[in-house]
Amino acid sequence: MSAHTPVIVILISGRGSNMDAILRSRVPARVAAVISNRPGAAGLASASAAGIATEVIDHRAYAAREDFDAALADAIARHAPDWIVLAGFMRVLTPRFLERFANRVVNIHPSLLPAFPGLHTHRQALEAGVRLHGATVHVVTPALDHGPILAQAAVPVLPGDTEDSLAARVLVQEHRIYPATLRALLEGRITLEAGGVVRFQSPGVEQGGKALINPEEP
Repeated sequence: MSAHTPVIVILISGRGSNMDAILRSRVPARVAAVISNRPGAAGLASASAAGIATEVIDHRAYAAREDFDAALADAIARHAPDWIVLAGFMRVLTPRFLERFANRVVNIHPSLLPAFPGLHTHRQALEAGVRLHGATVHVVTPALDHGPILAQAAVPVLPGDTEDSLAARVLVQEHRIYPATLRALLEGRITLEAGGVVRFQSPGVEQGGKALINPEEP
């Protein structure tokens, strides 16, 4: 009997650059579908070009958030995924949706959580005057951007940075850590236990013990 191949469904709202990074990395899973809440999302075309089934559940067609989430959940459930991967999905999911897929929804957020949850994270970082910023892969829970942290990557905030320049530097790291974290989850090197406890078989997603210090040591 062959081993079960994990199945993932990816949710997007726009260009899907993190989705593209995941597809390029060839994580050990079958991507059953890419679903968007926006009919014009550019990532749908690239998913189709990669031979992946796509679907649109337009949130504007539903009067209530709960109705949209129910339709989205039904569409996802038809693929029986092991993991649901949010890759630039710009909708806050309801508790009922998250209860249905408890501990199976992951997201990447462009800040070093718990700092700067929500929107405009790069603006928040610049206004706060922090020296380090970055990205966080986390489990999605009803508390916005506060689920268990699976991986983080940090970048320096440089003199003269704008929101765009800082966002670009963070995005490079998003494309690195999201596929790596998914691979670790799929291979069982990261596991989730009751109460939001995360277990790692190794010190992190990637081996290596050097601390990130900003400014860098000479």
